[in-house]
Amino acid sequence: MSRPLILGIETSCDETGVAVVSGNEILATVLSSQVDEHSRFGGVVPEVAARAHVEAIRPMVHMALRQAGVHSDQLDAVAATRGPGLVGALMVGYSFAKAMAWTLDTPFVGVDHMEGHLFAPRLEHTEFEPPAIVLLASGGHSQIVHVRNWGEYEILGATIDDAAGEAFDKIARFMGLGFPGGPAIDKAADGGDPDIVRFPRALRDQPYNFSFSGLKTSVITYLEKAKASNSVPPLPDVAAAVQEAIVDVLVAKTFNATTATGVNRVAGGGGVLANRRLRSKLQAEADKRGVALHLPSPALCTDNGAMIAAAGEFRLERGETTPWGLDVSSSLRLGS
Repeated sequence: MSRPLILGIETSCDETGVAVVSGNEILATVLSSQVDEHSRFGGVVPEVAARAHVEAIRPMVHMALRQAGVHSDQLDAVAATRGPGLVGALMVGYSFAKAMAWTLDTPFVGVDHMEGHLFAPRLEHTEFEPPAIVLLASGGHSQIVHVRNWGEYEILGATIDDAAGEAFDKIARFMGLGFPGGPAIDKAADGGDPDIVRFPRALRDQPYNFSFSGLKTSVITYLEKAKASNSVPPLPDVAAAVQEAIVDVLVAKTFNATTATGVNRVAGGGGVLANRRLRSKLQAEADKRGVALHLPSPALCTDNGAMIAAAGEFRLERGETTPWGLDVSSSLRLGS
């Protein structure tokens, strides 16, 4: 029996992602990044993001269908991110998808963005099945999720302030490395010695929750004092030390969860999971513990339409479609 043919649209923040997916097969995936537009401001400007999505959405959908060799009337459903995210950005993709589904008289599925990240590993690792501990880390979210089964999620821990990606962005901006901060620090850390300076690892007494705002303050204070005394270490060393502080916490708390739950499968999603040092340390710890690790390729870690299509297919196969009158939710919570 053939799997449904799903068009997935993702516009929760600053990237317009569109994909055509059938089962675990990605027939087409296209992405329009807004990095250049937002880099001038050192971060994402909601109004700029929404306007860029408006300009990109229609040609991106046509491009994805053309690459997949699919006509729109062959689609079994249209899925789009419903939340969480920037409300203006969400509205662009969600409204376009809803109108398209209505016109085609095909089911429409509004998808939780974070559930999309949970499904991303399945697109490349067919053996990935619950139960699993999944680390979700991005510019807006840092969570450890116990996936008991598909659709059954328990958030074990989350950030109490800045998300990991947000911390990367803020620290990189102060260091003059540009936006987005995660890739900039990852690149700057090449060849650096992370032990030159040890920045704090917060909330050691809490096994799953994160806090990164104190790290930002610590880095700024350290660099200001070092500059005043003319003793600033080489940039690669500082970048490596910052990266290590964030990575250490993400890895330690992820595997705290495997120990506590007895789950021997770990996965990840979100833009921060594209970080090379994080991927390396997760793999090393998984190997040490005999735990299976399923990470999406870097292209599927960042926001993309394929993960939305995959999550949309899951909901569709459960008979769940989205009422036409249901709107976006910028603060949608996983599992709600």
